[in-house]
Amino acid sequence: MPDFSIGVDLGGTNLRIAAVSTDGQLLEKVTLGTKVALGPNHVIGEMCEAIHRLTGQYRAGGALIGAGIGIPGIIDLEAGVVRKSANLAGWEDYPVRSEIERRLGARIFLENDAKVAALGEKWLGAARDVDDMAMITLGTGIGGAIVLNGRIFHGMNGMAGEFGHVTIEPNGVPCGCGNHGCAERYASATGVVRMAREAIESGEAPELAKAAGPNAEFSAKSIYNLAIQGDPAAQKIFVRFGRALGLMLADLVNILNLNMFVIGGGVSSAWDAFSPSMFQELRERSLIYVATEPDDPQKQELRGKEQGARAQIVTRTRRKTIITRALLGSDAGLYGGARLPTL
Repeated sequence: MPDFSIGVDLGGTNLRIAAVSTDGQLLEKVTLGTKVALGPNHVIGEMCEAIHRLTGQYRAGGALIGAGIGIPGIIDLEAGVVRKSANLAGWEDYPVRSEIERRLGARIFLENDAKVAALGEKWLGAARDVDDMAMITLGTGIGGAIVLNGRIFHGMNGMAGEFGHVTIEPNGVPCGCGNHGCAERYASATGVVRMAREAIESGEAPELAKAAGPNAEFSAKSIYNLAIQGDPAAQKIFVRFGRALGLMLADLVNILNLNMFVIGGGVSSAWDAFSPSMFQELRERSLIYVATEPDDPQKQELRGKEQGARAQIVTRTRRKTIITRALLGSDAGLYGGARLPTL
């Protein structure tokens, strides 16, 4: 059995731990509930117990390289401390790395959860064949990460990749960060529900009002289900979602000029509802994207017939800006966490 490392995805609801071999094979995965109310010491204790069990099971066949842990929030990488996390109440300034290393006696690497997911997609997912990429995670808010030459780009203090707080509407909806009109106020699960409730209040969304009844679970998923069933009010919300995401992506394409932008997170499953307006907005806002957009196969075939074989060769070799969905789903953070100790 090859050497292995441990990947941990520590969320506000679920705590997921996996043993992953150095060649990317998922050996075993454990999922626990994150009992945030019991405090960080309890959660770290349960995490370490699961890691002990996995390492004991697989250490006989290979060496444990270390463990990488993805945590939502602001991480002080040098100190190994969680400075602030909206999903982990009571974890402010908690010394996560030293506590885990003390209990496990192994090398521990901390990282923001979106950055770890990006590393997973770079290693084994949608971006495995490119050197440079960015990832946008669409969930309760918007997370982001930049990977250059296979490594996470942190910026000055680890905050690079806060794509959710790109301003797309200067006088827009207030955001918890103190700004107005941030992208995540429109292109996130929270944004979808907010726009749906505004539509209900206008009196022009009867199906949404029915879905939001007192006994129903009203979520971005239920709104998406109405959209694919043809409800115009729900469809309008995802058109607005796509435009907001397209505005944000246009800025990222213009500034970063990377090979690939990978879109993941739970709300990315609504791709068919928001991506048409997203790509339309991109084409209108980014000259760089228009110049480097991948060709539609039918258009490429037609161009080749009209202009000859040489034109086909030029089209194939020109660098493209690829915007695509993530491939690893919720396991991206586990693979990315396991990858951290090997870099």
